[in-house]
Amino acid sequence: MGLLCIPTSSSSSSSSSAVPTLFLICCAFFVSQAFGARTPHPETFLPFIWPLPEKFSYGNETLSVDPALSLSGNGAAFNIVREAFERYKGILFKHGDRFSFIRTLRSAYDVNKLSIIVHSNSEELPLGVDESYNLFVSGAQPLSGAGGVTIEANTVFGALRGLETFSQLCSFDYTTKRLQISKVPWSIRDKPRFQYRGLLLDTSRHYLPVNVIKQIIEAMSYAKLNVLHWHIIDEQSFPLEVPSYPNLWKGSYSEWERYTIEDAHDIVNFSKMRGINVMAEVDVPGHAASWGVGYPDLWPSPSCKQPLDVSKKFTFDVLSGILTDMRKIFPFELFHLGGDEVNTDCWTNTSAVNEWLKNKNVTAEEAYEYFVLKAQNIALTKNWSPVNWEETFNTFPSKLHPRTVVHNWLGPGVCPKAVAKGFRCIFSNQGVWYLDHLNVPWEVVYDADPLEGIQKASEKKLVIGGEVCMWGETADTSDVQQTIWPRAAAAAERLWSPREFTSGKHARVTALKRLQYFRCLLNRRGVAAAPVTNYYARTPPDGPGSCLVQ
Repeated sequence: MGLLCIPTSSSSSSSSSAVPTLFLICCAFFVSQAFGARTPHPETFLPFIWPLPEKFSYGNETLSVDPALSLSGNGAAFNIVREAFERYKGILFKHGDRFSFIRTLRSAYDVNKLSIIVHSNSEELPLGVDESYNLFVSGAQPLSGAGGVTIEANTVFGALRGLETFSQLCSFDYTTKRLQISKVPWSIRDKPRFQYRGLLLDTSRHYLPVNVIKQIIEAMSYAKLNVLHWHIIDEQSFPLEVPSYPNLWKGSYSEWERYTIEDAHDIVNFSKMRGINVMAEVDVPGHAASWGVGYPDLWPSPSCKQPLDVSKKFTFDVLSGILTDMRKIFPFELFHLGGDEVNTDCWTNTSAVNEWLKNKNVTAEEAYEYFVLKAQNIALTKNWSPVNWEETFNTFPSKLHPRTVVHNWLGPGVCPKAVAKGFRCIFSNQGVWYLDHLNVPWEVVYDADPLEGIQKASEKKLVIGGEVCMWGETADTSDVQQTIWPRAAAAAERLWSPREFTSGKHARVTALKRLQYFRCLLNRRGVAAAPVTNYYARTPPDGPGSCLVQ
């Protein structure tokens, strides 16, 4: 029931800001459905909230927010909530009330307290944790003149999502020099469409410092993404410390381009405080040439370095040792074992391995299956559910463990086949959700849907979500953020918001202005998000202009 809101500078005498508050001029056309209302209203706004909430209503008041905003409710008892509250205060109150004597000259603020109610005492973060929340902003009361803000959630992680939405309702008025909330009263009831909303980060092709990884995680929380798929190691480098096999990280680019186990713990803990799980990946048996720098016996031969040597017990001892050490770091229930792009020529062309194949009476393709299933069994014994790239499903679907999650990437149509056989699936079609494909525009990312081609409700439930992939061949610290953002945010709304609100002929037009606003929000928060409408992702603006129209 909303109408397109086009950001513009205000001509009102009450504000001279070039940055919009939250809602300004609206164009008259209807979006797909009424948001919980029976009859669309011709003067309804579609809010600049990203991703769009499931249900919301609002009014016409404006409230000011006290820089000394305090936290109340039982949510204040949780460290995750308290730290998030302080983070968002730091984001929202950048401009000030820096001098206490100035505050005494001002009239009272309308909102001075934020109440957070959490119904569960658990701070566990499993796949599918309840991230729903209700957010209420009441108008000024007749006697006190004060307004109120309440976030109610079943878990602390729902409270985090509510805090992000609250932060997007707030804007700084450059005339009054106050933080304000427009369109009060607000009532928002929200929950995610998919339980898995991921971003893959590749730190093998280019090393990314820990602080850069944290900046990306922080930005993920703004878009309500909830899984960092950490593709830590690959054929190019092995940067992670593995105490059981300490020579493995000799495969790093240099002694400075490494992650200690303390670094990895830090990243996992930092992520959890933002409601984000970390799914690590050890891609086997291919993409593993870097392992042999520290342990050459893992190579089939010095001149043929991958796939890993399937014929040696030592190979699986090392793999088991890696997973044993990583299980102490990564509590998330999913672990990615790769399994993609395995060229078995190295096995057949190496005499020792080829002799093993003959003795076992197996082909190289059957040895590939053997390796994948053995790796799955190692992960399963450590209480992980294995995730594998789709080649494993395409090659030997009946042999995969029932707990396997099939990760699509080669193209469309894989998730429908996987869920039809009872497997769970993650959607990452490279044609639409690979961020290193710089010629894929935001609208192609936005239009892609993980449930395409799936009709049965029981099978739709097996698609746990999707993931955009930031492969690192051409991305390092200098350009990774602007390659990820804002296109990753387009997928984030697809994964969070109801499909009926993000599909249809008007959805993309409506989304563009909101995504441009969100890109500006990211920029204001220090995230180097590139212009939305550039032909090639991560390229700079083609001329002067506002972030709202680029």
